[in-house]
Amino acid sequence: MLARICPPSALMKDEKVALECVFSIFGITREVLLKHGAGGMKFAKLVIPLLNQIVRPFTAKWHRCFMDGAFQEAAKRQEFRQELGQMMPKLRLYTRALAEMAGVEDLTAKEML
Repeated sequence: MLARICPPSALMKDEKVALECVFSIFGITREVLLKHGAGGMKFAKLVIPLLNQIVRPFTAKWHRCFMDGAFQEAAKRQEFRQELGQMMPKLRLYTRALAEMAGVEDLTAKEML
């Protein structure tokens, strides 16, 4: 799922697309929570900390940088890629947990190849 939301080729080639992919996790999560309501409590308990502690700080910082034109600078693009690379293993842990919760095979490792 993670690689479908944020294709590896986009993540490391185009910073704007990568930022949009990461940000899209908020909308996808919102849709799932609205669709399943109280039945999605286990999902909510897992994903809300992910959003608030990992995704939100990243997107808040880099959205501001993007709006200020920082992606025009090679050093800022490299910093973005480095921070994105540091965040991806954390996101993969969550995708494994979500797959386990759903009772399906975690295809993240296969999709990243």
